[in-house]
Amino acid sequence: MTTITETGIQSLPSAHSVDETAVRLQELFKAKGITLFALVDHSGEAEKVGMHMPNTKLLIFGNPRAGTPLMLVAPSSAIDLPLKILVAQDTAGRVSVSFNDPAWLQRRHGFPPELIQNVAAVRVLAEQAAS
Repeated sequence: MTTITETGIQSLPSAHSVDETAVRLQELFKAKGITLFALVDHSGEAEKVGMHMPNTKLLIFGNPRAGTPLMLVAPSSAIDLPLKILVAQDTAGRVSVSFNDPAWLQRRHGFPPELIQNVAAVRVLAEQAAS
């Protein structure tokens, strides 16, 4: 089951731990020729300053061949690109995979609807990693 909030964030449950889901995403990126620009370990960084938060990782990824056309027609889209997937565990131990809904990104930045396909892979990647 997926959830889309008014903020455009789509979330779905993962059948795997945060770390396993993140590894699955990285494997998918590699197999599909997608660049992983950064993996931000929010919970790991919190630990470094003596704070605790459930396991939370943000993967920042993309493909300039897909993102550049969006930024050319809608420069503001650069604030949301490269794409991001958040893998997080809640306090009850459930793991979710969250990302910006592609249609919401299109509405937010006003790029032509036919360019939604350039960011639609985020949903497929999230679904594959979570299942």
